[in-house]
Amino acid sequence: MTDSEDASDSENQITLGLLDAVHEDGKRSQRSFANDLGIALGLTNAYLKRCIRKGFIKATEVPANRYAYYLTPKGFSEKSRLTAQYLKNSFEFYRGARNQIDGLLAGCVDRRWSRICLAGTGDLAEIAILCSMQHEVEIVGIIEPGAAGEQFIHRPVVGRVADLGHIDAIIITDVSAPERRRESILGEISAERMLAPALLKLSPLPNQDGVR
Repeated sequence: MTDSEDASDSENQITLGLLDAVHEDGKRSQRSFANDLGIALGLTNAYLKRCIRKGFIKATEVPANRYAYYLTPKGFSEKSRLTAQYLKNSFEFYRGARNQIDGLLAGCVDRRWSRICLAGTGDLAEIAILCSMQHEVEIVGIIEPGAAGEQFIHRPVVGRVADLGHIDAIIITDVSAPERRRESILGEISAERMLAPALLKLSPLPNQDGVR
């Protein structure tokens, strides 16, 4: 996926989130929309104006100098289109991630690496745990310093690799900041045992011979 496609996906997700929020309760404030979307108030305002300009949303003035927003028929159509696109992308992500994780785990079996840990919780980690059930490996835990002490799909979440005892390999499963996550655990295991699915687009580490 190119940078422009990444940007387009992000914009579509924000637009879909905004259309969903307006459909749910258009009388809420822009600040409330921004909190739900996890973006700045100014950016929320910009997306609202764009949706109004495109005819997806209409605004009506209500008492106390505020506005109520509601979806137009065109807005409902766009919401349906974006929802379908999101589901399609989600399926494609799952299928690609599953195939790549399966390949990594099969490689671990070939090398007789059986104790595997993941670096990062989330959808990719969940896929990795499901895939591991088809291979002779064990996902012994997940490295996520901010959630250490918790559980993720019945696996312990820890702050350091050493907290899991002997580990044969680490698979990076942090989608949001994979490079930073990998850098944070460099030195805790040899480079050749630090793996990542190609969809994360990480540059090869020294001594990995380009294998990811």
